Amino acid sequence: MTKKKNIPEKYKKWIDARKKYHLSHAHIQMAQELGMNPQKFGSLANHKQEPWKVPLPEFIEECYFKRFKKERPDRVLAIENRIKEINRKKEKKGQEKFKGNENT
Repeated sequence: MTKKKNIPEKYKKWIDARKKYHLSHAHIQMAQELGMNPQKFGSLANHKQEPWKVPLPEFIEECYFKRFKKERPDRVLAIENRIKEINRKKEKKGQEKFKGNENT
């Protein structure tokens, strides 16, 4: 039996969108920084029915460049790795609080 990862629901939506629309980790991170909603990707991604639309990865790249004036984020992390990093920070902060309570 495999161990299930504790992934918050808001990140599961991004993971599902990455798989469904064949996006890279960089595209997902760019979309998150732009404040996009992964549930709305379906209306943005239908370039096959509407040939005038740009494919979703290119659309995300264009929007990111317009807003941040750079091609990609400085540091690209997979969602799973970002969750681990957030949990480590929370754990470290909790330990610091615990140490602070011992001294008083």
